[in-house]
Amino acid sequence: MSTLIAFAEDNAVNRQTFINKVSQLPDLSIVITAENGHLLLHELKGLPTHKHPQVVFMDLEMPEMDGIQTIRIAKALYPHIHFIVLTVFDDDEKIFEAIRVGASGYLLKHEKAEALRNAIDNVLIDGGVPMSPAIARKAMEMLSRSQPVSNTNTGSQNEVDTILSAREKEILQYTIKGLDAKRIADILNLSVNTVRKHTANIYSRLHVNSKAQVMHLAHELKWFE
Repeated sequence: MSTLIAFAEDNAVNRQTFINKVSQLPDLSIVITAENGHLLLHELKGLPTHKHPQVVFMDLEMPEMDGIQTIRIAKALYPHIHFIVLTVFDDDEKIFEAIRVGASGYLLKHEKAEALRNAIDNVLIDGGVPMSPAIARKAMEMLSRSQPVSNTNTGSQNEVDTILSAREKEILQYTIKGLDAKRIADILNLSVNTVRKHTANIYSRLHVNSKAQVMHLAHELKWFE
């Protein structure tokens, strides 16, 4: 049985290079390739759970929604999926930020097909955190320096500001407090239809289907705490 994987990368050449590598590994099957985080989340939303990728390889530097932001949201919505960063960067802050938001590994893009296979096995079978040697050295250097990490809640708050408009954010805050569209409309002096349109936009931007999901996402990511 094939292991289902996905890949998010904005560069078409890099996407094709990844596909070529995976084609050397017949026990892997790519179910999603996406140009950015929004498209990846959109594709995941449309798949039944049994067709979800077990591992997603994720670029960090993407337009619209970058890898860090995508992993943070996706891990809250799909905790059963593993994310392995695949990047040309070995930036100190990005290493810990990616792991902090839920990445299961961190590889450089020049890794060969067998390294991808080993990373998948490491995550799915051994429960490990695969890293390219250069990344592992960086991580050890950072630990030895006891480098402080940035405040996660601040990052989460900035994150929701980049995804939603000020009005959408306002409506989301009332929604997660349990208020219905009519009550929110009364408070904000809007029509119920306007509130419902904003709510539909919120669901679309966050790639969720229900009030329960959006409340869970906001709680998991501590957006308003």
